Formats: sequence, C-alpha cells, structure tokens
Amino acid sequence: MKGERLLLLSGIFLLQGVHSCPEKCVCHPSSNFVDCRHRGLTEIPPDLPPQTLTLLLQDNQIRQLPAHVFRSVPRLVTLNLSNNSLSHLAPEVFHGLRHLQVLNLTHNSLLSLESRLSHSLPQLRELDLSSNTISHLPTSLGKPWENLTMFAVRGNQLQHLDRRLLESMPSMRLLLLKDNLWKCNCHLLGLKLWLEKFIYAGGITDGVICGSPDIWKGKDLLRIPHELYQPCPLSVPHLAVQQHGVAHEEVPKSPENHNSGERDPVSCEVKPKPRPTNLRHAVATVVITGVVCGIVCLMMLAAAIYGCTYAAITAQGHGGPLVQTSDSGKTGGKEVFDHSPA
Repeated sequence: MKGERLLLLSGIFLLQGVHSCPEKCVCHPSSNFVDCRHRGLTEIPPDLPPQTLTLLLQDNQIRQLPAHVFRSVPRLVTLNLSNNSLSHLAPEVFHGLRHLQVLNLTHNSLLSLESRLSHSLPQLRELDLSSNTISHLPTSLGKPWENLTMFAVRGNQLQHLDRRLLESMPSMRLLLLKDNLWKCNCHLLGLKLWLEKFIYAGGITDGVICGSPDIWKGKDLLRIPHELYQPCPLSVPHLAVQQHGVAHEEVPKSPENHNSGERDPVSCEVKPKPRPTNLRHAVATVVITGVVCGIVCLMMLAAAIYGCTYAAITAQGHGGPLVQTSDSGKTGGKEVFDHSPA
C-alpha cells in the first residue's frame, strides 16, 4: 500500500513538474504557449515548461542573458525579447535552441551582433534587430545561415555593411535597412552591387538612404550611378628597393585613414562589372556607340569621296590649259612657217 501511494505521489509530482508555469507568466498547455509580457521581469524565469514552443518576454526589464539560459526549453520555435534593456548577447546565450525559427530583439540597446550566432540557431528564419544601437555588423558569421529569409536592422547606427555577411544568407528574401547612418563612400559600393543583384533575383528591400557625404545625403544608394561612384583605391604596401642592397622599406599608412575609423581600403571593392539590373544601360551604350561609329564611318567615307572628286577636278583644271598652250604653240608655229618667205 505504501509503495502504491509513493508511486502515485511521484506521478503527481512529475505531472506537476511537466505542467509547471512561472508565477508571473500565463501558460497555455494546449498550444505550448507561454506569455510573460509586461511582467516587470529582470531575468528569464527558471521554471519554464520544457515543451514550450512560443515564449513571449517583451516589455520587461531584462538586462542580461547568461549562456545556456534557454536550455530548459529546447523545443522553442518563437522567442520575443523586444523592448527590454539588452546591451550584449553572450556567445552561447541561445545554445541548444536548434529549432528556433523566429527571434525578435527589437527596441533594445544592442551594440553588435555575435558572429557565432548562426552556430546556435541553424533553423532560424527571421531575425529582427531593429531599433537598437548597433554600429557595426560582423564580416562573417562563421558558417552560412542557410534558412534565414528575413533580416532587419532598421533604426540602428550602421554606416557600412560588408556584402560577405549578406552572402552568408543565401535564402534571404526580405532585407530591411532604413534609418541608419549610411556613409555612401567607396566602402559601400559592395553593398550597392549586392543589392542590385538581390533585387534582380526577386528580393525585397526598403533601400539604403545615404546619411553622408553631403553630396549624396538623402539619396538612395541604388540611384547613384556607377560612373559617379568611384571605387576605393587599392592600398598595397609600397616597397622601396635600395640601389645597392636588398633592404625593403614599407611606407606607413596615411594617418587620415587610421583616425577615420573606416576599414582598410584594401578590403574595398574594385571597379564593378555591369550587373543584370543595368542591362538596359549596357544595351543603350552599345546602340549609341554603334550609331556614333556609323556616323564617323559615313563622315570618313564622305571625306574620302570629296577628296577624290576634288583631286580629279583639280587635275582636269591643270590639264586643260596645258593642252591649249601646246595647240597654240603648234598653230603659231604653222603661221610663222606659212608667212616665211619662199
């Protein structure tokens, strides 16, 4: 009897553990939905149901996310952490969430994106980092984010964005970039070329509006002609070889580039090749070039005909009087001969 009671109590205890819900949250077991919105939370509740698929934590006061903090909800698919006070993400904060598809981190104070984030979230489809204070994004994520279809960084402090980061998201179809401090100099030429190819392939973006320099301020990056958009000069170390020796001297970098906080120009794009989106411009250029060449050829032909005609007329003009003079001479000679005494 005691054994049966103990077994029954153990079963009840296990059931309570499985269906437990954090004190300040509302749980919906039928849909595995946990709602912890606007509860004044300063940390992630430790007793989340392990079967949770959707977890809403927005509108709280969470400042930090320790590593492995979501290990109790490995089946999580949707996570909303918007409108908190997050300023940093630990490298392994989302470790174990291999099924997560939607991550909302908007309206926080994030300064950057962890470059190894893609390792922890291989199934992620939507990542929204809008309305933070992100000033730079990593060049690479370490491995492709093959399932990501939406990436949003609106309302941050970005000046540059390396196209290699976007190339690591081959499935992306929606890219939101507005309301940043885009610096439309040579460093952003790679982004321009990538966006042209992205739109040509059917992707959707809200555009890049230049914040500087003044000549492009307020302009859409995609509307700046390639001809007016100069590529960055390649910065190759210059070696000065002495005339009588083998010593090499490297010229130091310009202090202006060092203090400007920009990337080394060596990583800039070279002069771009024509892209499919500019096919009409290329065709127009070919047509105009052909017309101009045709006109030049016609002008050269006309000049040649005119020259030949003029030469012929000139030759005839010089030849006429000479024949007349010769005939006159002959006639005169006869007259003189006829009038000579017999």
